[in-house]
Amino acid sequence: MASVGSTGDSYDNAPADAFRSLFKAELIRNRGPWRGLDGVEIAVAEYVDWFNHRRLHGEIGLLPPAEFEDSFYGQWAGSTEGEALVPSLQ
Repeated sequence: MASVGSTGDSYDNAPADAFRSLFKAELIRNRGPWRGLDGVEIAVAEYVDWFNHRRLHGEIGLLPPAEFEDSFYGQWAGSTEGEALVPSLQ
């Protein structure tokens, strides 16, 4: 039995930790000091929008994540929903 926190299991926090580090460095530290919660809430919404829709991601061909996801699911447009999401076992 794998220990809690071993690589690849549901307790591996590496992706969440990496995002949190980027978020803190790129937004919280670089755009502060913050004068109130309203400014932080707006900045977080803008950052998440940029992160998902305009940031070019090198591991997926320099595409924004949302565009990559749209193209991935777009290739299944002609099939039924069940076929698109579940690989064939045959």
